[in-house]
Amino acid sequence: MIQGTTIEDIPVGLKAQFSKTVGESDVYLCAGITGDLDPNHVDEEYCKSTPFGHRIAHGALIVGYMSTASTLVLQGFSGPVVSLGYDRIRFVKPVLIGDTVTVNYEIVERDLDRQRTIATVEVTNQRGETVAVATHLQKVL
Repeated sequence: MIQGTTIEDIPVGLKAQFSKTVGESDVYLCAGITGDLDPNHVDEEYCKSTPFGHRIAHGALIVGYMSTASTLVLQGFSGPVVSLGYDRIRFVKPVLIGDTVTVNYEIVERDLDRQRTIATVEVTNQRGETVAVATHLQKVL
């Protein structure tokens, strides 16, 4: 946990980690909230005929887990911060229902002129395989 209110108080190298087992309810709630009812997410019989063999989690759900880690990394920081977005998001392997994913989030740079932090994000599954990566930008207001 860090203390402070300015970007200078956020150290490069600051890390956070978040883990969660992706449940069937997570996928169905995501489908209902977003309206993304693609059979890859909600139709097990259809998915048996795909290379994945089973339903896969929404990419948006995995980005949501990334967002959790971005909040955790700044626990204790009392200045206002907003996400500017995720760049170069890649979903490199499918996340199946029942997989446990771990988000590793690390602030790797500060842009003091623009009051931004830049972080690398890597999501792995229970087998240690990378399933998603991204760069995240946050702005200290």
